Amino acid sequence: MDREKFETLVVEAINNLPLEFRNKLENVDVVVEDWPTSGQLKKVKVSHPSQLLGLYEGVPQTKRGGGYGLVPPDKISIFQKPIEGQCHSNEEIGVKITEVVCHEIAHHFGIDEKTLRRIEDERCRKSRHRMKP
Repeated sequence: MDREKFETLVVEAINNLPLEFRNKLENVDVVVEDWPTSGQLKKVKVSHPSQLLGLYEGVPQTKRGGGYGLVPPDKISIFQKPIEGQCHSNEEIGVKITEVVCHEIAHHFGIDEKTLRRIEDERCRKSRHRMKP
C-alpha cells in the first residue's frame, strides 16, 4: 500500500473515534513511519522491528500535573511495514490500523499495557462467543 493511502487510513481511524475522545487528545502528534528505530525497540524491549506496530512516546494525561506545559507534543508512531506484514489485504490493514491507533491513544489517556491487554482479550472472547452458532 502506498504511504498516502496508509496515512489516509490512520486519519480515518482517528476521525472515527468517539467525539468525546477526539476532543480530549491534547498535545499529541500521530505520525506514520516505515519501521521503528533501534532506540524505539530498546525503549519497549522488543527485539524485532516487525513485532512493533505502534508506539506512544510522551506523558500520559493521567501523569500530567499542574506544572505540565511548554513541552513538545507527545508522539504516536504507527509503523506501516510491520502492519502490512501482518495483514493479507487492504481491508485487514485498515482494521489493524484502527486497532493500533486505538491502542496507542489509550496509552495517551493513561491506560497501561497490562490493562489494555486484558481489555483486548475480553473483547476477543466476546467476539468469538457471538460468532458461535
